[in-house]
Amino acid sequence: MGTTDSDRDSEVQYVRFQSPHRNSRGHFTGVFGLVNNLAREGRLSDEQETFRRGGNRWYDAAYTDPSTVDPHVYDDEINPGAAAWFKPSATHLLARVSGYLEILSSHGVACRALRSADPGRVIYEDDVQIVVVPHAPEATAAHENSHGRK
Repeated sequence: MGTTDSDRDSEVQYVRFQSPHRNSRGHFTGVFGLVNNLAREGRLSDEQETFRRGGNRWYDAAYTDPSTVDPHVYDDEINPGAAAWFKPSATHLLARVSGYLEILSSHGVACRALRSADPGRVIYEDDVQIVVVPHAPEATAAHENSHGRK
């Protein structure tokens, strides 16, 4: 379903599901965006589209969209590369991600699970998630290279 990258196991591990490849804006698209892109391209089966719509409605009702609290949270000039990460305590949210991963897998779209105790500078936080500006690209590249990835 995806690869897992881990930092130290003894610390809080935030979780994010994202493409292993940068998009045209230089960011790593998250799992929901990846599935929504397939829908926009008309590539989902009727069953997958029904799941996506229902799942998106469920997630919209289950937790706060950070941009409704801070409209600038995802502004690329203010918070370049901002990305949301689940808190490990958000088990009810994490449990439903597998359906999205199955859709991606069936279309050959890569998605990896990342776990990190320190994914970046926290710019938003609530009971189930954080939004961070990732560490400097140089630091990220050094971290990835030390784990054998490019």
